[in-house]
Amino acid sequence: MPQHASAVKRVRQNAVRRLRNREHRSRLRTMVKKILQSDDLSAAKALYPQTQAYIDRLAMKRIIHRNKAAHYKSQILLHLNQA
Repeated sequence: MPQHASAVKRVRQNAVRRLRNREHRSRLRTMVKKILQSDDLSAAKALYPQTQAYIDRLAMKRIIHRNKAAHYKSQILLHLNQA
């Protein structure tokens, strides 16, 4: 257990940030999964701009690594181009 007040505050901040980051990553995975599992090509293409913007936003905020963001976008584009 932390002994100093600043350390106690840091523990609280980390807990809040961890939950917030988990929500963002979960939402991102759901968005990507919807595109990759979609049978309807037009619906998947409609979801793509929102998903790409969200991926870029998370990478900019460093919630996900920029290479992970590039990997997600590459996966989505490969799927859309093959369909």
